[in-house]
Amino acid sequence: MGSKNKLKRFKENDTFENVIQPSRDELITNEFSLKGKWNESYFKNNNPLVLELGCGKGEYSVGLAKKFPDKNFIGIDIKGARFWRGAKTAIEEGINNVAFIRMQIELIEYAFDKEEVDEIWITFPDPQIKYKRTKHRMTNADFLKRYKSILKPEGIVNLKTDSEFMHGYTLGLLHGEGHEVIYANHDVYKNEGSPEVVTSIQTFYEQQYLEQNKPITYIRFKIR
Repeated sequence: MGSKNKLKRFKENDTFENVIQPSRDELITNEFSLKGKWNESYFKNNNPLVLELGCGKGEYSVGLAKKFPDKNFIGIDIKGARFWRGAKTAIEEGINNVAFIRMQIELIEYAFDKEEVDEIWITFPDPQIKYKRTKHRMTNADFLKRYKSILKPEGIVNLKTDSEFMHGYTLGLLHGEGHEVIYANHDVYKNEGSPEVVTSIQTFYEQQYLEQNKPITYIRFKIR
């Protein structure tokens, strides 16, 4: 994407009502006004709150919002030029139960209050295979603690990935730390009984992976 295109998207994001862009200082000094008040102040209802972390173009967030109009969805990514597409689609199609935040996922507990979130989706994250990158792996022990702090006691986490490494790493960690694995599947399109919500929404990259015959894996779990 050219720099002119990026700038254009950043400017458009500034005008979108469904895009929230808090500064790092605003978050870490607890001055972010929507923390603890997402349903009350933004969505103006009491529906379950669902996050997509590393939402990319926002395809999954928008797809879930269409499928579940009785839930509120927030896509989170640091790259606003990417989720511009999802935000624009939501506005064009009048989908009011989805929003996007431009922020680092490491700061997640500064944007949401304790037990404010019902469910988390992590879709096709970078597996960070190199050992030195493990601290950025989105299902490592530190990230799971962050998620637990904002999830309701019975809150759910979903991991959908084309990386068999990420799938195996996460399953091993979940079992090793005593978390509850509700469902795990190493090839959701080839095994009958895969949850419909997992197979009915496909991102642009997911379609490319499928064309390459890469298996798509899925884990649904609770953090204990």
